[in-house]
Amino acid sequence: MANKKVIANLKMKIKAGQASAGPPVGSTLGQYGVNMMDFVNPFNDATKDMQGAVVTAHIAIYDDRTMSFRVVSAPTDDLIRSKLGIEKGSGRPNSEKIAKKLSTKDLNDIAEIKAKDMNTDDIDAAKKIVAGTARSMGVEIEG
Repeated sequence: MANKKVIANLKMKIKAGQASAGPPVGSTLGQYGVNMMDFVNPFNDATKDMQGAVVTAHIAIYDDRTMSFRVVSAPTDDLIRSKLGIEKGSGRPNSEKIAKKLSTKDLNDIAEIKAKDMNTDDIDAAKKIVAGTARSMGVEIEG
């Protein structure tokens, strides 16, 4: 099979299992002349077990008006904020820390979720990446 030329690489944040032909999916894909239902149905099927969570879809559109996509789980900072029940991180993380601390159990949970999206198979390396994101938000790790 000949290599197809990629004409666009898109990223869209969409609620899992709830993509529709309306905006933002329809308006974004429509401008490239692709059939949006070729994305909507497979996306909803692939994300039905994550129902309601906001996920990122990386979409490659080819010159023959076909596409491929992969789904990435929620951003690390969103997962940290939801675990701690906070609205946002610190505006000055070096001097002002968030009152709540991230437990090592929560750190492990987030690292396991994000490990499949990261460029590592080592869970300890994934935990270090998540801990770095937490520090940049002004969140300390317990223990």
